[in-house]
Amino acid sequence: MKLMLAFLLFPAVPAFAYPVTVNSCNRQVTFDATPVRAISNDVNLTEMMLVLGLGDRMIGYTGISGWKTLDAQMREGVAELPELAAKYPTKEVLAGAEPDFFFAGWNYGMTVGGEVTPETLEPLGIQTYELTESCIHIGPKDKSSMQDMYSDILNLGRIFGVDAKAQALVAGYKTRLAEITAGVDRSAPLRVFVYDSGEAAPFTAGRYAMPTALIEAAGGINIMDDLEKSWAKIAWEPVVERNPEIIVIVNYGDVTAEQKIAFIKENPAFANIDAVKNDRFVVLEYVDATPGPRNINAVEKLVAGFKGE
Repeated sequence: MKLMLAFLLFPAVPAFAYPVTVNSCNRQVTFDATPVRAISNDVNLTEMMLVLGLGDRMIGYTGISGWKTLDAQMREGVAELPELAAKYPTKEVLAGAEPDFFFAGWNYGMTVGGEVTPETLEPLGIQTYELTESCIHIGPKDKSSMQDMYSDILNLGRIFGVDAKAQALVAGYKTRLAEITAGVDRSAPLRVFVYDSGEAAPFTAGRYAMPTALIEAAGGINIMDDLEKSWAKIAWEPVVERNPEIIVIVNYGDVTAEQKIAFIKENPAFANIDAVKNDRFVVLEYVDATPGPRNINAVEKLVAGFKGE
């Protein structure tokens, strides 16, 4: 009965050959039909759904207003959808909404050993697709690359029966990325540090976080790319020792990008860092720096920033 009601409430979906099977971290997940009651967690994952035109297959989203904000483009995209939880959703919240699909990731709505995981949701009839960048939290993974984002778009395309649209989007992203980076000099990559948050100890991007891929695409190198983590808290000492030429600020939350820059510039301990001496900061919005459709624009911002534009 619920399935019948779902098709009455949601527009008809395009014909597509099911079942389809996709890789989701260390699992293979098979979908016998397109999801019609989907929930996404976090702003970047929600935007992946929207860019594929899947708003009419969604019943809500989670994990945005508790930490981040929606810009005008995103607000319009989710205007008809409720936010079911301001931060991470509980199992009870998800069960109450009766979704058939949850797009989330490890530390993007799910936690290892927590109450919301693919295994705990499966008995509720909720299938989960995991954000590729986050897979490092549960097993081995290759270094972050632009392919992480491409894979998620393509897998969502297959899951929801919009494969052609997903392939066209990814082809367009690759073409645009090639145009943006055509003149990049890779002979001497700039040393780049990613500053997300934290004063006593900075929260930064390691080897498996999306900024590492963005920085490399733009012709730089993440000074913490030997950190075997995605996002992690570290000490300031290695930042000073590795002397970044550029500091990338991730802008979100209660502390503004301007405040983060001021903290670094006004701290005597950082006075001899090249990026500080030369006032070289590049600001990326959270939705730029995490896997999603705005990663290409993020590379464009970095290319310009690396050139001093």
